[in-house]
Amino acid sequence: MSRIGRQPIDIPAGVEVMIDEKIVTTKGPKGELKVKILKGLSVDKTDNKITVTQAVEDANTLKQFGLLRTLIANTIIGVSEGFTKELEINGVGYRATMKGNVLEMSLGFSHPIEYSAPEGVVVSVNQNIITVTGFDKQQVGEAAANIRSFKKPEPYKGKGIRYVGEHVRRKAGKAAAKGGSE
Repeated sequence: MSRIGRQPIDIPAGVEVMIDEKIVTTKGPKGELKVKILKGLSVDKTDNKITVTQAVEDANTLKQFGLLRTLIANTIIGVSEGFTKELEINGVGYRATMKGNVLEMSLGFSHPIEYSAPEGVVVSVNQNIITVTGFDKQQVGEAAANIRSFKKPEPYKGKGIRYVGEHVRRKAGKAAAKGGSE
């Protein structure tokens, strides 16, 4: 049995959780999210805690037990606090600006790149830091990954877009390889 799946989920003040037969709906100050209850699992609410239990014990439910608990916990965190991802732009002449709801980036290409965030996700820029916020963890992560994919950090000079705190392995380049062969 999953150790993560066994842990109860605390419901903070201001968050309302409704459990139907197949869907867990979470409402809070940031928005509303729904999670489909996976086959063979059941979700119970007592007092201000939610517990996930296995209705049928087999290999499939064992695999999905901790997953369902984490998905429900993420919806509760999302509607109460929200999620944030930060990206950093490195490189000479690389910059990003907001034009209304559109993120416009100059990344060394012959044209600027424009990115419109999906509904429920807010993008903001402060100098060379792009901040992606929202209440759905999957949408926030996907939007940040899409922005990063426009110019991934390259291994020689480290230029490109990376997550704040991400370590990029650097390569030595041609000069170091040439000096060792003589």
